[in-house]
Amino acid sequence: MQNKSARTALLVMDMQNGIVSRFAQDERVLQPFQRAVDAARRSGIPVIFVRVAFREGYPEVSPRNKSFSAISTRGGMTVDDHATQIHDSVKPQPGEPIVTKLRVSAFTGSDLEVILRAKQVETLVLCGIATSGVVLSTLREAADKDYEITVLSDACLDADPEVHRVLTEKVFPRQADVVTVDEWIGRIG
Repeated sequence: MQNKSARTALLVMDMQNGIVSRFAQDERVLQPFQRAVDAARRSGIPVIFVRVAFREGYPEVSPRNKSFSAISTRGGMTVDDHATQIHDSVKPQPGEPIVTKLRVSAFTGSDLEVILRAKQVETLVLCGIATSGVVLSTLREAADKDYEITVLSDACLDADPEVHRVLTEKVFPRQADVVTVDEWIGRIG
């Protein structure tokens, strides 16, 4: 029988150059992400990085998709772009998977679920940018897939602080434990 931390994975979502640069003008806001990644590594909890990126020519992007069709017309966000590489503040170590997704949820268009099954993960710890984007979408899908979920409230950023507050205080607790990074570290510690 595995212990609980062996069945847990930390998902570090959309912490990629093109997104971090829009949300983190002050590098201090990245510290909770760094502490979470460091704590997971110390505890033997797998760290899985998730990014959004597309192939050249954007064959995955429908013109009906309001969010992503804008990217396909202005360019960028392809798999080799600097904007889609994981930010140095949480640089992946050798052997830590980088999952490429094609929509907002970490599961959509990616091999995330295959990796989670291979590692026998039952509990997901979520952090990322943005709270109202990848965190919300991944939480909802993970809940539908019967994962146990923890959200690290201070390792989530959103352009709208009120939206972040409402999600972390009122919406997420219906499907997840919502704790700070320090509270989570105390639990796994």
